[in-house]
Amino acid sequence: MQSRPRTKRLSRTNRKAKRVRVGAPSYQLEPHQIIVRPIVTEKGTHQSTHHNAYCFEVHPMATKTQIRAAIETLFPVRVVGVRTQIRMGKSRRYRNLLGKQPDWKKAVVELNEEDRIEFF
Repeated sequence: MQSRPRTKRLSRTNRKAKRVRVGAPSYQLEPHQIIVRPIVTEKGTHQSTHHNAYCFEVHPMATKTQIRAAIETLFPVRVVGVRTQIRMGKSRRYRNLLGKQPDWKKAVVELNEEDRIEFF
């Protein structure tokens, strides 16, 4: 007796999964291309005043060592540590159209206790 054919299962892709990058990027980024803009929020100002850590939006392909070198080049400071996050873009709706904001990368740069960055 032969069984009935099985239905094909569609593979589900995890949208939030980190994309794997192999090897070094084939292009070189300049410091002003790595650091897109500073992020000025209540949480960011609290971190800058109490923990001497500053938030920046950075290029999505930038590594921690590139971010460290870019901050030390653009500002006269010494970087102690760099933490990065890939922030998922929010989905937005305008009337009947559904859209999605782009994903972006955030870097929290911790400085030496003697150094400061003045944005204003």
